[in-house]
Amino acid sequence: MKTVLVVEDSRCEQRLIVALLQQLDVQVAVTDSAEAALKWLENNSRPDLIVLDVIMPGLSGLDFCRQIRTNPELEKIPVIFCSSKSQDFDRFWALRQGGNAYLTKPYAPSDLVSTVSEHLN
Repeated sequence: MKTVLVVEDSRCEQRLIVALLQQLDVQVAVTDSAEAALKWLENNSRPDLIVLDVIMPGLSGLDFCRQIRTNPELEKIPVIFCSSKSQDFDRFWALRQGGNAYLTKPYAPSDLVSTVSEHLN
């Protein structure tokens, strides 16, 4: 079974993402900060994909993505950003940091499911 790590500080958003990902028959791990996600990565086997918020207290999603892209064991994990930042520049910058896809909140549930499915294969 594939594993998806969700890094999102909003409990409401966490619940939504987990509910959507359960449609894909994947194991979902949730952390509420980039720092907690880094600890999770140290203590667990490599996830198959990461769903990542951009704006969080402490380390931002962009910083987190940049950091894992420098680690040879983590650099190939697909990262899907889910953010309320909706400017073209935000999307461009997130993808420049190593993101594979960028969804703007609020997104259609089917968009998250299809984007995750596409990057899990």
